[in-house]
Amino acid sequence: MRKVSALLLATERRAISGLAGLYASRMLGLFMVLPVLALYADTLSGATPLLIGVALGIYGLTQATLQIPFGLLSDRIGRKRVIAMGLLIFAAGSVVAAMADSISGVILGRALQGCGAIAAAIMALLADQTREQVRTAAMATIGLSIGVSFAIAMVLGPWLAAWKGLAGVFWFTALLTLVGLVVLWRWVPPAPRRLRHRDVGMDRQQFKRIIMRPDLWRLDLSIFSLHLVLMAIFVAVPFRLLNAGVAIEYHGLAYLAIMALSFIAMVPLVIVAEKRQRMRLMCLLAIGAIVISLSSLSLPFSQQSWLLAWLFVFFTGFNLLEATLPSMLSKLAPAGAKGTAMGVYSTSQFLGAFLGGTLGGLLSNLWGLDAVFIGCAGLALLWWLAMWRMPSPPPLSSEVVALHDTQPDALNLLMEHLADVVGVEDVMVVPEERLMYLKVNRKELDQAALTRLLSPPKT
Repeated sequence: MRKVSALLLATERRAISGLAGLYASRMLGLFMVLPVLALYADTLSGATPLLIGVALGIYGLTQATLQIPFGLLSDRIGRKRVIAMGLLIFAAGSVVAAMADSISGVILGRALQGCGAIAAAIMALLADQTREQVRTAAMATIGLSIGVSFAIAMVLGPWLAAWKGLAGVFWFTALLTLVGLVVLWRWVPPAPRRLRHRDVGMDRQQFKRIIMRPDLWRLDLSIFSLHLVLMAIFVAVPFRLLNAGVAIEYHGLAYLAIMALSFIAMVPLVIVAEKRQRMRLMCLLAIGAIVISLSSLSLPFSQQSWLLAWLFVFFTGFNLLEATLPSMLSKLAPAGAKGTAMGVYSTSQFLGAFLGGTLGGLLSNLWGLDAVFIGCAGLALLWWLAMWRMPSPPPLSSEVVALHDTQPDALNLLMEHLADVVGVEDVMVVPEERLMYLKVNRKELDQAALTRLLSPPKT
């Protein structure tokens, strides 16, 4: 084995910062529309609550359909080429939506935005450009950037719409995407290699094994349901704020206060979940908070404070789940299968976004705004019941180790010794990648024994 410093190299810092920025800016463009589309749709011909919901969520359908093919294509023709192609498609969709004067034009533009499905290619390029010792931290940076982009979108979207209208939001998104192209080619360094990474990419041989596991299935259900209710309620939330006396130009400030406070409230809950191994409890608590907040949002409010309070409860639960669900997935996924598990998880998320927007629009169209919250609360309650019997995930973490010797005899001997190390729960060796994937229990791990085994031979 070879031992490498975990300090970031200059090329790794550039890759992480550039690719995290690309991922975040793309998600920013998708999310900025959420708090404003329903309010400004009266300027679009043919707009109905149902079609507004479809416009909100349609990107999820095209994203779910194309993210895996785009990732596989990047293995063949190169990461940067696929990412650049996806960014151009995303920019084209933004321009189509910006120039649209009908709801069908916006739906087409949002669908095109989703066709720029570059998430898998970005993660693969990041894996190409980072060493195994720093890859987990690099992936965590991407995850953090998504959460930050969502919070910024909730504030920036209403401000841009109040200044330049709905079209201005889409034009800003197109401009941001073109800036992303410059970052991709001028800042992100060229990849020194193009390999398959089982901790990042999809492995079709493991697909059936992953989707048949009940513990992982529950997490897929969770991210599906979470983004379903998120998309659905944004057919109604902007009108709730308006009816409570919050002028359109102040919606951004309202979301700023809600998101900031919800992030502050989330942090100690995440610490409890991680440090005290209370993942299941925090998950049920978050879903319960979403059920209660959605039920309460269906009631008429005489004061703004109550509306803002229940939105704070909802987004605290939302942010807590966004932070803990990927962590639970990482703990539960078999060694060497995290990339496949994450691919199924992400597809579930995007399908939830599509169905959520459509469902929210349908409920609003048939029975009004209250029905959106009542229907989502009912679905969230079923989700809570489905998660009730979920066992607590074990305190496992993933490690990727570079192999020094890939001879069969040496690997077989290493596997035998690893099986005797206390705390090593699962091992997968991939000689063609010159990597070994481990799942270890940090609380029980005999770190000294593991270090001795993984140290390079003395010469």
